[in-house]
Amino acid sequence: MKTPGLLYIAAIAVLCPACAGDGQQSDQQVTADRLITSEKASFRIDTLRTGLENPWGMVWLPDGRVLVTERKGEILALGNDPGKTEKLKGFPEVYERGQGGLMDIQLHPYYAKNGWIYVTYARPGKEGGSTTLARFRLTGNEIIDFEALYQTTPLSTSGVHFGSRIVFDEAGYLYFSTGERGIKANAQDLTNDMGKIHRLHDDGRIPSDNPFIDHPAAKPSIWSYGHRNIQGMAYDPVNRILYATEHGPRGGDELNIIEKGKNYGWPIITYGIDYSGAIISELTTKEGMEQPIHYWTPSIATCGLLYYTGNRYTDWQGNLFSGALAQTHIARIEVTNGIYKHEERLLAGIGRVRHIAQDTDGFITVLTEGPGILLKLVPAE
Repeated sequence: MKTPGLLYIAAIAVLCPACAGDGQQSDQQVTADRLITSEKASFRIDTLRTGLENPWGMVWLPDGRVLVTERKGEILALGNDPGKTEKLKGFPEVYERGQGGLMDIQLHPYYAKNGWIYVTYARPGKEGGSTTLARFRLTGNEIIDFEALYQTTPLSTSGVHFGSRIVFDEAGYLYFSTGERGIKANAQDLTNDMGKIHRLHDDGRIPSDNPFIDHPAAKPSIWSYGHRNIQGMAYDPVNRILYATEHGPRGGDELNIIEKGKNYGWPIITYGIDYSGAIISELTTKEGMEQPIHYWTPSIATCGLLYYTGNRYTDWQGNLFSGALAQTHIARIEVTNGIYKHEERLLAGIGRVRHIAQDTDGFITVLTEGPGILLKLVPAE
């Protein structure tokens, strides 16, 4: 699946305190066969596909095809032939507005038995659109058995902060994230679905042990709240930790460990300021609100998150990998016992990194927009 050609990547791959977050890059033109040496691994780039528009999520089918979501509402099925792209048929209309559209895609943990594929998308309605969790099955390239499992409310005509990522834990519970749709107060309001992480059974039912199940006014699907706009989630199955990255405004992008019923503070506490330069809050800490284990100021625009469990890069096992939309790189993050330890900047200047995932063979794959590329990191050895 390798496409010959040129990629623009940075000559330097290491993030140091002096250059952290400054957006300055020393880019040079290199071939796809160029050996890239980072702190703990050397690798080359294999370009699997070019010409994507606004890709958002990706997942691998057992037959070897990659399903890639495009924000405008298409799901592409990419096979081994780089010249062949098929589109799945039968996906419903999406609310394509600003950041809204078709977003994440994941397979059920027991996909081989039940065939369920899960997506989040902005679903249109009379009063705008809202982030919705759905699932479907495939017959060839035809979508069948489509079910909208959970539509968040209230609907809004806002074009910002839809979220959204999907993860499953080791017990089979499903988590999906929503943004606060640009209305800060939504994140602290338990009577609506916005600015939250939701926890469901795989068929959309509400688990009986969710933290606000007995709260008379709260949405019973809520697992955590006080979020601005989570576009990265990953699960560590060994230590049973749910990680999430969320966008701050100007500064204050966060890496959080998500725990049951916790309040993550937005907008009461924040390490960022508003885009106008106005102060959102004087507080960065408050009793009863969680602190991020790491934050970025200025913002890197975190998007997509991988917890690496494969064996292709032995020195990267257990590391987190976050995409950076604004600063166009991958942040490799070392965390020990829930404590942030170190960060390394990889592939600076590669493009707006929308998602990072682990394929069925344990390779790390990267999805970028501007340009729209699907690529794989191939270890030198």
